[in-house]
Amino acid sequence: MKDLSEKTAYVKKYYGTVLQGSDDLSTGACCCSDELLHPSIRDIEKEIDNEVLAKFYGCGSPIPPALEGCTVLDLGCGTGKDVFIASRLTGAEGFVTGVDMTDEQLQVARNHVATHMEKFNYAQPNVEFKKGYIEDLKEIGIKDNSIDVVMSNCVINLSDDKTKVFSEIFRVLKPGGELYFSDVFTGRRMPEELQNDPLLHSECLGGALYMEDFRRMLGDQGCLDYRTVARKRIRLGNPEIELKVGMVDFYSITVRAFKLNNLEDICEDYGQVALYRGTIPGYPHAFELDDRHRFITGKPMLVCGNTASMLSETRFADHFKVSGDRSVHYGPFDCAPAYVKHESEGEGGGACC
Repeated sequence: MKDLSEKTAYVKKYYGTVLQGSDDLSTGACCCSDELLHPSIRDIEKEIDNEVLAKFYGCGSPIPPALEGCTVLDLGCGTGKDVFIASRLTGAEGFVTGVDMTDEQLQVARNHVATHMEKFNYAQPNVEFKKGYIEDLKEIGIKDNSIDVVMSNCVINLSDDKTKVFSEIFRVLKPGGELYFSDVFTGRRMPEELQNDPLLHSECLGGALYMEDFRRMLGDQGCLDYRTVARKRIRLGNPEIELKVGMVDFYSITVRAFKLNNLEDICEDYGQVALYRGTIPGYPHAFELDDRHRFITGKPMLVCGNTASMLSETRFADHFKVSGDRSVHYGPFDCAPAYVKHESEGEGGGACC
């Protein structure tokens, strides 16, 4: 990544020196609304230093629960807001690494490490910030199979080589590890002239992922099923840019995907049942795996083979009782394929009905 593309160099300058805060953005694509935050995340955000919040950009809340003791990697960490929140959730026994290519953003993050560690009452910092590129994590020393959770907040769209990004993500994740990220997606491929527009690209629009291309990229990494956690239509709030992008529809979507080697490309029925124990901190009554699976504490729920694996072969295993195995197959699970668009709702899928 020594020779930056013109777009990447523009993005680096844009977030390093052009933007001084979220009010300087030209659209609403990179602004995260507090309404997306889980109450436990909102409480931690109150402890985050003002400068970190003011100079942070994102389009969602890609911080999953059950992070106690985990090793977490934040791609495109910016000023470190999500890193510090994850640091609080992992506890002193966990560790969070933030990666960013922009010196100015990293300096803000590093300036606030000590204050947050003091607020969290940690004797030693459990965070670090590294300068690097999300397409080449090996260059900054992120080892194979070393990360429990990879998260990212509205950054993957900025990459010129998303295939490399996803390849690196699944390289560094441990077996059973999770990719949990929020980003800007589209319902159609962006025209080339819009992809190459420096301002649109820096505003997280030009490089937005077309949902079906995203599905194919994950499939190329051996991940045949991803889950949509949250989805919201983006209102750009800029008539000039709205006119330029025309009929392209933009969405802020939060996605989770696991590094599991037994996922199938459609949901299959093996008669398996999952019961949530109610033990994930902050989720005593129910837990939502995705926008189609809400597990009520103590209530058994029929699940497909993919969902059973996501609950029993990941860090969620201690929080669920999954009964049954794959010894007997009963045909397709009573839902659409994991990636099919659900026409009745007009939304991209990625999960069982």
